[in-house]
Amino acid sequence: MTNHWRDIKNTDLILINGANPAEAHPVGFQWFVEAKNDPKRGPGSGGGAKMVHADPRFTRTSALADIYARIRVGTDVAYFGGLINYVLQNNLFHDEYVRNYTNASFLIKKAYAFTDGLFSGYDAANRKYDITSWGYQVDDAATAAATAAGLPTNGAANSIAKRDMTLQDPQTVFQLMKQHYSRYTPEMVSRITGIPQDQFMRIAKLVGEMGKPDKVMTIVYAVGLTQHTTGGELIRAGAVLQLLLGNMGRPGGGMNAERGHANIQGNTDHAISWEILPG
Repeated sequence: MTNHWRDIKNTDLILINGANPAEAHPVGFQWFVEAKNDPKRGPGSGGGAKMVHADPRFTRTSALADIYARIRVGTDVAYFGGLINYVLQNNLFHDEYVRNYTNASFLIKKAYAFTDGLFSGYDAANRKYDITSWGYQVDDAATAAATAAGLPTNGAANSIAKRDMTLQDPQTVFQLMKQHYSRYTPEMVSRITGIPQDQFMRIAKLVGEMGKPDKVMTIVYAVGLTQHTTGGELIRAGAVLQLLLGNMGRPGGGMNAERGHANIQGNTDHAISWEILPG
């Protein structure tokens, strides 16, 4: 979890995917309920935080959600992709946060491309990527100045990336991402996930309000996202959405994996769970 259980009381919108906290984590779920009952929270004029549960199965969490969306198993990338596209196309991202606290303004090499489902640098014979073309354009002058001043630089080449703080250059991470996610239309999202378009748009409009400086959303997930061959992609897509909305590192925000015990996440990550042989 990027935030703590108790921090959920500070959120305005709870987006739950691949999790059933009402049953799996009933003690922690008190903070979801506290947010829902807080008249100062919530989108628009407030009146309590809203809860959206996207899950293939109707559970006790679904019963308490303001919106329950029945989603096909493992299609959360398209669901998050559609929300990302809605935020980008309607300029609902947290502008100051995205410019200053993400890599959205960094320029990617002009050789980078994404065509027919494959990124540039794909070696079909060995089924591997050469990711050289995915790197940042280097600002030689800034790198030289930083080096001369004894300041730290970054990257494999010990260099500083070129940036466009207007986010208008077509090679910025922002513009390339906007182009990439433009395919995730409500029609495509509905076709892939099975969520009706009108219901998806209700969710998108709630999420779109969470890019305001005075609003914040938390994304809650569990092994319903993690335990897929595409688990990393599912969770990264949610993190991209949270970064666009400026909801990472803020009270009531974060990308929160709900695990059952005090430190089961740390046990798992360090391969020290007593009942499992590492590897």
